Amino acid sequence: MPLKAWRREKKKVPVTILTGFLGSGKTTLLNHILGSDSHGMRFAIIENEFGEVGVDEKVIRETADEQIIEVMNGCICCTVRGDLAVALKRLREKTSGFDGIIIETTGLADPAPVAQTFFVDEEVRLSYSLDGIITVVDAKHILERLREEKPEGVENESVEQLAFADRVLLNKCDLVDEKALEEVQKAIRGINANTEIIRTQYGQVDPKRLINIQSFSLENVLKMDPEFLNTDGEHQHDLSVSSVSVRFEGELNHQQLRMWLSDLMQEQAKDLFRYKGVLAVKGMPDKFIFQGVHMLFSGGFDERFRWAASEVRECRLVFIGRNLDKAALEQGVMECKVGPLRFKVGDEVEANCGTWTPGKVIKLWDDGNPYRIRLQDGEECWGPVDTEDFVRKPSNGKGGAGNGKKSSPWWDEGAKKQPWRARK
Repeated sequence: MPLKAWRREKKKVPVTILTGFLGSGKTTLLNHILGSDSHGMRFAIIENEFGEVGVDEKVIRETADEQIIEVMNGCICCTVRGDLAVALKRLREKTSGFDGIIIETTGLADPAPVAQTFFVDEEVRLSYSLDGIITVVDAKHILERLREEKPEGVENESVEQLAFADRVLLNKCDLVDEKALEEVQKAIRGINANTEIIRTQYGQVDPKRLINIQSFSLENVLKMDPEFLNTDGEHQHDLSVSSVSVRFEGELNHQQLRMWLSDLMQEQAKDLFRYKGVLAVKGMPDKFIFQGVHMLFSGGFDERFRWAASEVRECRLVFIGRNLDKAALEQGVMECKVGPLRFKVGDEVEANCGTWTPGKVIKLWDDGNPYRIRLQDGEECWGPVDTEDFVRKPSNGKGGAGNGKKSSPWWDEGAKKQPWRARK
């Protein structure tokens, strides 16, 4: 349909830009908005991920019922900036019945070039209106981001994200005390004195405070940044920051991956800005979804995300940080990929329960663990990883103490005295 004819039939579609540094909680907020029925709106989503492999979009696709989703891999403010206008023009024909568009940018994006698209491209300008820029802030890590020294000519993305914010969601407030929150708010006010700051945990906020707010003002932006509409400007990223993506068909041992990630966090937490994944775990019907920021990690099986019978079981992982060793990260992940087991049901073994304890394998791949073992005293334990550190051949009474590990598997947290015990 010609643009003028389309414009006669439809009003402009409002667009919300959702931005914020890596791990601030943007996707959690987006899922909250999509899952809320308080606004009575349906959205088309443009999901932008820095890595080559999409993780967030796979999660959003399963929670966003009947939504249109466009995925853009690469930085939306530079390398795939032109693709945004193309995507918006393509969506123009599909947005009938939708009340708005939400663009979730990568955490490394400067929102200014994204917002600029809605004023310098004539077709986009006539079809859409920029409703507001929402910036999500990680209360625990934002001050470190704002104080970070960048190479000459490289912008601080966190500062830019706050400078252009119409609303700031001060997220993860449960991780810091009131004094720290006040210090963060003071720093935000120093960058953007007029923005509304909303304190949140887990992105829980009334979507009506973020959608259809009509807060973006071109006039105010031009006062702050007279070069805002200059399309010749270049956005420079810190070249020491990169992403490593791993994707393969098959399954992982999530216990082994967790221990490897724990070691990685101990050694490289400062430079590990963001890591996340959607995993197929051997023996488990639900997808394992994890995410982390520096030393903070969360993950688990989610009943909302069950592997369909027709779905290819695969694993997707993305790491974003400074001076990443691509080969080492890929090797670490692939070593956790499931292969043939050394023992079968009925085999006599010894299990590392603090001391090497004789037992018999009674089940394979139980609750995501390679082995379930019945010990001689009748107790049952898991062999979480198929290595000599956890399960070995009988030693004819020469067992002794079990090998200590720098990182422990995900034992049942309720079993403090006997963490090796398997749930019944």
